[in-house]
Amino acid sequence: MIKNYLKIAIRNVLRYKGYSAINVAGLAIGIASCLLLFLVIRYENSYEKFNKNYSRIYRAVTEDKDASGLDYNPGTPFPAIEALRTQMPGVTVAGLNAHFGSQFTVVGQLESGTNIEKKFIEESGAFFMEPEYFQIFDVKFLSGSPDALKAPNTTVLSKKTAEKYFGNWEKATGQTLKLDNNYTLNIAGVFEDQPANTDMPMRVITSYSTLKTIRDYGWDKDWGTLSSNNQVMILRPENMSEAQLQAQIDVFNKKSFPQKKKDDYRSAVLQPLSMLHHDDRMGGNFGDHVTTKASLLTLTLIGLLIIVMACINFVNLSTAQAVGRSREVGVRKVLGGNRWQLFWQMIGETGVIVTISVALAILQAQLALPYLKTFISIEEIPALFTTQNMLFLLGTAIAVTLLAGAYPALVLSGFRPALALKNKITSATVGGISIRRGLVIMQFAISQVLIIGTIVAVSQMNFVRNADLGFKKDAVLVLNSRPDSAVIARMESFKAALKELPGVVNVSRSSDVPSSDNNSSSNFAFDHRGEDEPFDIFHKFGDEDYFKTYQLELVAGRPFRKSDTITEFVVNETFTKKVGAKTPEEVLGKELRLGRGRWKTIVGVVKDFKTNSLRESIKPLELSSMSSRYSQVDVKIAGAHLTQTTNAIKNAWERTFPEYAYSSFFVDETIANFYRQEEQLSKLYKFFAALAIFISCLGLYGLVSFMAVQRTKEVGIRKVLGASTGNIVYLFSKEFTILITVAFLIATPLAWLMMNNWLQDFVFRIHISIGVFIIAILISLGIAWITVGYKAVRAALASPVKSLRSE
Repeated sequence: MIKNYLKIAIRNVLRYKGYSAINVAGLAIGIASCLLLFLVIRYENSYEKFNKNYSRIYRAVTEDKDASGLDYNPGTPFPAIEALRTQMPGVTVAGLNAHFGSQFTVVGQLESGTNIEKKFIEESGAFFMEPEYFQIFDVKFLSGSPDALKAPNTTVLSKKTAEKYFGNWEKATGQTLKLDNNYTLNIAGVFEDQPANTDMPMRVITSYSTLKTIRDYGWDKDWGTLSSNNQVMILRPENMSEAQLQAQIDVFNKKSFPQKKKDDYRSAVLQPLSMLHHDDRMGGNFGDHVTTKASLLTLTLIGLLIIVMACINFVNLSTAQAVGRSREVGVRKVLGGNRWQLFWQMIGETGVIVTISVALAILQAQLALPYLKTFISIEEIPALFTTQNMLFLLGTAIAVTLLAGAYPALVLSGFRPALALKNKITSATVGGISIRRGLVIMQFAISQVLIIGTIVAVSQMNFVRNADLGFKKDAVLVLNSRPDSAVIARMESFKAALKELPGVVNVSRSSDVPSSDNNSSSNFAFDHRGEDEPFDIFHKFGDEDYFKTYQLELVAGRPFRKSDTITEFVVNETFTKKVGAKTPEEVLGKELRLGRGRWKTIVGVVKDFKTNSLRESIKPLELSSMSSRYSQVDVKIAGAHLTQTTNAIKNAWERTFPEYAYSSFFVDETIANFYRQEEQLSKLYKFFAALAIFISCLGLYGLVSFMAVQRTKEVGIRKVLGASTGNIVYLFSKEFTILITVAFLIATPLAWLMMNNWLQDFVFRIHISIGVFIIAILISLGIAWITVGYKAVRAALASPVKSLRSE
C-alpha cells in the first residue's frame, strides 16, 4: 500500500510540473532559511557551555543607582576581589584584568649568535589573571600548570600564540617575553586554545600579582575607581544554592558599599555565565560582541514566518487544484477507497514534495554557509551535517508535511463522489475561496511587517552613521602607544615630526577617542560640598591638542593648559546639569576632586559629545591631562592623499620608536563597530524581506496562473463583448489589491510595535513616520501588480477564438 501511495504521489508531482516546481521552490527556500537560522541560534546559545561548571559560574558586575536611573558596569572596584574572597569562605573567587593593544617582544638568539627581537601586538586576548580562574573554567594545560601564576612576572600562552611567537609551542615554556618593552615575563606553560564560542578568548595570561607590581591603582583602598577591564568571576559550590550565594553577596554589599541615600546606591550583582553573551546592559564582552535574547527571538520568529509563508503557498495552490482533481477522487471512492486512505495518499504527495524540498534546502544551505558571517557575528562557521541538525531537518520536514498537507488532504478526501463525477465541484463548493483569501492576506501581512522592519532598521542605521557626535571623527588615525617613560621622553619630537608631514593637520595624545566603549569612572567631590556627589564621573585624558584634533567645542571657559599631570579640569554640559548648575559658566572656577586626589579647578565646559554609542545616554565627564594614562597618538589627516600620509606616519613611528611595533586604526571604523550587530540585523531584514516577497510572489503567480486557466472562457466572452486588455488586467488584479490593502492594515500596528520596541535600545533614535508605511504598501502593491499583471496581460492578449471554439 505504501509503495502504491508513493508511486501515485510521484506521478502526480510529475503530472503537475509547474505547480510542483512553485511548491518545491517555496518550501526549499523556507526550509533552508530555517536551517541556517537554527545553526546560528544554536551556535549563539552554545557560548561557554564547554565548561563543566557552566551552571555554577557567575560574574560579579556593578550596579549603580542614582536619580537618573540604573547603570551597569561589568567591572568591579579593585579591592573587591580580596574582600569577596574574605567575606565568602568556601566560594571560589578569581580576579582578572584585561589589557588591550599590548606589545609582547620575543627576545632570542640565532644559531650564529645574533640577537633577535620579534614584536607582536595583541589587540585583545591578553589578561592578568589569578590562578583561581583555572579552578572555575576548563582550561587544559599542555605544559606547565596554573599554579605558576601565583608568582609575579610569570605568563602562560595559548597554543596558537606560542606557535606564532616561537614556531613550535613546545619551545615556548622556559622562554622569556618583554611586556610593553619594560617588564620581563617568564613563560611558565602553554594551554590548549579556547573554542571559538567563548567570551573570554585567552591568548596571553600573566599573573595578577604582576599587575600589582607595575601599575598603581590603589589596590587596597580605592573603592571609588571602577574599570570595565577589571572583573571578578565566582564559582558557586555544589552544596550551595543560588539564593544562598546571593545572600552572601547582599552581606558583602552592605559592608562594602554603604548606602548614602534612599535611591542612591552601588552594589555587586551576580550575572550568570549563561547571560554573559546575551546581556547588553554591560556593553561588549572580551569576545567582541553580544547577541541579545531579543535578537535570537527575532531570528526565530523570522524563520517561522518564512516557513509559514511557504506552507501557505502550498495550501493555496493545492486547494486551488482540488477542483481539477475532483473526478480522480470520485473514481477512487466509487472503486472502494475511503476518506482516510485518500487523506494519507494526499499526505504522501505532500511528503514527496517536502522531501525534494529538504534535499534542495540542504544544497542551498551548504552554498550559503560561507556567506553567513556577512549577516551574523559568529567566530566560526557551524558544521551543517551534525546529528542535531539532521534531527531538526527531520522534525521540520514532518511538521511542514502535516502543516502544509493536512488541510488540502482533508478537502480532497471529503469530496462526494456523485458531485465529483458530475463535475459539479467548484471552488465555492469546497469553501476554499475565503480560506485562500485569508492565507494571501497572512502572507502579505508577513511580507509587509518585514518590509517595514527593513525600512526602519535601514533608516536608524543611516541616522547612526550620519549623526552629529559632537566631534569630528573622519580621517583621524590613532596609533597605539605606551604610557611609559621611554615613549614620553621622545613624544614631543615625534609630534613635531608628524606635524611637519604633508597632509597632517594636527596631533595629540590621549587615553582614548571621544566616543568609545571605555567606561572608566570614579567617585568625586565638587565645590567642597562636604561629601562625594551621588554619581560617578567618567574620565578621558588628553593633552592640550586633544580639543583641536577632534574639534571639540567649548561653550564656556578655555581648554586646560599643557601639563603631564592633572592641574585643571574641563567638564561637559551633562556634568554641569547633574551638579545643579543653571548655566555652564556657574561651574567655572569651582574645584573638583577625583577619588582621594587633590582639589583642582574647572577651567572650561565642553559641548556635550557622544561618549559611548547612541544606545547610551551622555555621561557626566571630565577631561584632563595625565601623560601616564596616554595610550595612543591621535593624528588628524587631510582627506587627500590618505594612503601616502599614513605610510609617512608609519615610517616616522619606526624611526622614532624602533623597539615598538606599529599598530593603528581609524576612529570612524571603531565607531562603526559599535553598531555591527544592528548593521547585520538590518542586512538580515533586507534579505528575509526579499525572501518573503519572493515566496509571496511565487504563490501569487501560481494562483493567478490557475485563475487564468479556470477563467479562460470568461475572459474570451468578455473580449467578444468588447472588454479591453486593461479591463481584463483590472479583473485579475482588483481582488489581490484589496487583499494586500487588508494585509497592510493588519501589518502596520504589528510592525510599529515591533520596531518601536527595537528602537528603544537607542537613546538617540529616529521616529517612525507615516512615510515608512506608505513606502511599504507601495512596494507590496507594485510587486503584486507586476506579478499579477504579467499573467493577466497574457490571458488578455489570448485569442477568444481558441477559448470559445467548442461553445
